[in-house]
Amino acid sequence: MTLPAQNLLADEASPYLQQHSGNPVHWRAWSPASLEEAKALDKPILLSVGYAACHWCHVMAHESFENDAVAAVMNRLFVNIKVDREERPDIDQIYMAALSSMGEQGGWPLTMFLTPDGKPFWGGTYFPRESRYGRPGFTQVMEAVDKAWREKRASLNQSADGLTGHVEARLSGTHAKESLDRGTLSDLAGRIGGMIDRDLGGLRGAPKFPNAPFMLTLWLSWLRDGNATHRDDVLISLEQMLGGGIYDQIGGGLSRYSTDAEWLVPHFEKMLYDNAELVRFCNWAYAASGNDLFRIRIEETVGWLLREMRVDGGAFAASLDADSDGEEGLFYTWSREEVETVLGDDSSLFFNYFTLSSPHGWEGKPVVHQTRAQQAQGVADRERLIPLKARLLAVREERVRPGLDAKTLTDWNGQMIAALAGAGRSLKRPDWIEAAAKAFAHIVAASHDKRLPHSMLGPRKLFPALSSDYAAMANAAISLFEASGDWNYIDQASGFVEQLDRWHADATGTGYYLTASDSTDVPIRIRGDVDEAIPSATSQIIEALVRLASVTGDLDLQEKAWQVAEHAAGRAAHQAYGQAGIVNACSLAIEPLKLVIVDRPEDPKLVPVANRCPDPRRVDIITTIGSEANRPLLPGGIFPPTNRPGAWLCTGQVCLPAVTDAEELERLLRRK
Repeated sequence: MTLPAQNLLADEASPYLQQHSGNPVHWRAWSPASLEEAKALDKPILLSVGYAACHWCHVMAHESFENDAVAAVMNRLFVNIKVDREERPDIDQIYMAALSSMGEQGGWPLTMFLTPDGKPFWGGTYFPRESRYGRPGFTQVMEAVDKAWREKRASLNQSADGLTGHVEARLSGTHAKESLDRGTLSDLAGRIGGMIDRDLGGLRGAPKFPNAPFMLTLWLSWLRDGNATHRDDVLISLEQMLGGGIYDQIGGGLSRYSTDAEWLVPHFEKMLYDNAELVRFCNWAYAASGNDLFRIRIEETVGWLLREMRVDGGAFAASLDADSDGEEGLFYTWSREEVETVLGDDSSLFFNYFTLSSPHGWEGKPVVHQTRAQQAQGVADRERLIPLKARLLAVREERVRPGLDAKTLTDWNGQMIAALAGAGRSLKRPDWIEAAAKAFAHIVAASHDKRLPHSMLGPRKLFPALSSDYAAMANAAISLFEASGDWNYIDQASGFVEQLDRWHADATGTGYYLTASDSTDVPIRIRGDVDEAIPSATSQIIEALVRLASVTGDLDLQEKAWQVAEHAAGRAAHQAYGQAGIVNACSLAIEPLKLVIVDRPEDPKLVPVANRCPDPRRVDIITTIGSEANRPLLPGGIFPPTNRPGAWLCTGQVCLPAVTDAEELERLLRRK
C-alpha cells in the first residue's frame, strides 16, 4: 500500500502538524498506513518529532522543510513522518530513548532514521541545512544515511534490532518489586539537594528548568522529615525564577526554561503543564512562608491562564509559541524607549521596580526582570504597579501575538484543573474552582464509550487516551471533590481507574502501560515510568490510586496501590534521577494522610484552616453538621459523628483524636 505522493497533514487535528501542511515535503502523520507504506516501498523512515511552541523546530522547518531542494531529497530517499510529541508522547519517548541509548543529547526537533518496520538505527536533533555549529548539513546527513542503507543494510538492521531491544528493556521491562522504604525519598532528596544552586535556585548550571519532580522530592523531604534546608531550596528556587525573565513580569505565566543560570533569558514558549506546576508550588510555598510574592504570582498566572489559554468549552490550550513575527520573544520584550512611550512620566516609577537586560548572546530587545530588592519592594507596593503593568499589557496586546496551540490535552488539563481547584480553596477564589469544574466537565463530555480522548481540537478528537490522561483526570476529580464536597467527582475518579484497569493494565495486574491495549501503531508498549518536565504517568497513577483509596476507604484499592507502587519502585531503583516522580508517589503510598472535617457550612471554623494549609500528601473530606453521613469516612468503616464540629487526621488506618479547636488544628497540620 502506498499513499499519495503529496503532503498529507492538512486534515490533522494537531496545529503543529498543520503548520507543516504547506511544506514541499511529502509528510505523513504517524499511522498504520504510513508504516505500511514504508514496508511496501522498502524505504527507511525519516521521523521528525516536535511541537508547536518549539523554537528550534521552527528554525529547522524554515531552513530545510520549506526548501524545495531539501524536500526533493527527503521525498526521494525516505517515507517522511511528522509527529507532534504532545499528541503522541508514547512515540516520542520511544525514539528519544533510542537517541539517548546512542549516547546523543536529546531534545527537539528529534530527527530519527528508522527501518521500514519502525526500528531506529540512527538519529539526532536539529540539523542545519548547511554544515555549521559543528553539525553536518541535513542534506549531507540524509545522503550518508541512504548510502549506509544501500551498502550496509544487514549491519544497520542488526544495530536497529539491538537498539530496539535495549529501549524495550529500559521502557517496558519488569524488575523484581522492591519493598517501599522511607529511606528512598530521604536518600534521593539528599542527592538532589547536593545539586541545588543555593544562590540562584534550581539545579546548578545552565540551561535551567523548573524541574517539578525534583522540587517535589525536596518539598516532601521538608514536610515529612522536617528538612528545612530542602524547604528553603524550593522557596529560593521559586523566588529566583519568579524574579527572572523566565516569568512574564507584565502578563503572568512561566516560560519553559531559561537559557542561562540566572533564570534571565528564557526560550519564550509557555506550556500549560509548567504553569500548572507553578500554581501548585506557589500555593504550597505561600502556605509555608506567608510570603505574598507567591500569592501574587498565582493570581497573575491564573489571570494569564483565563485570559489567553481558555478555548471553547472552557478547557485550556496546550501552549503559546516562543516566536511572533518571526522573532523569538518579540511579543514579551521591551526597549526602554517603548516603556517610556507607554508610561510617560510614570516610567521612572516602573524602573524602580523592574530592570531591562540584554545579556551577552541575546539578540532581541531587552528582557524584563527584577532584582531581589526590586521583587521584595514590588510585593510591598503592588497596588502602585498594577495600573502600570495594565497599561503595558494593553499595548502589548496590540502586537503580533505568538501562535496558540489550541488543542486540549487531557492529561495537561487534568494537572491544571487540580492546581486551580487547590489554589481556589487556599486563596478563597470560588471563581477559580468554577473554572476548573467547567474545564473538567468539557473533557468528560468528550468521552466515547466511557473512554477519554487524549487530545481535542474543535470537533476533532484523538482516541484512545493514554494512562496519563486517566491518572491526571482522576487526580483532578479528587481535587474538585475536596473543593466542592460533591461525591460525584469521586464516582468519576473511580470510573477513570476502571478504564485504566481495562485498557492499560499489564498481564500481572501490578502495573500499567502508557498506551492502550488496542493501540495498533506503537512498536513498543512502554510503561510511562520516566519523568519529563512533569511527573511520569506511573507516578500520577500511584498518586491517584492512593488518594482515591484514602477517600473511599477501599482496602482492595489500597492494596492495589501498594502493589503498583512496589513494582514501580523496583523499576525506579535502576534509574532514580529519571524517575523521581515514582519515588515521590511511593512516599505518598507509605504514609497517606487523610483529614476528615465536620463543620458548620454557614460559619466554618475548621475548613478554612485545612484550606490554608495545603499538603500534597493529604486528601481532605469535608461534611456538614447534621448531614447524614452515608459513607464510612474514617478507617475501619467508622462513621464520624456529625452533630458537632470536629477534625480527624489519619495516617493510613490510624487516626489521631478528634480536634475541635481551629488553632489546635492549624498547629497539627503545620507540624505534620
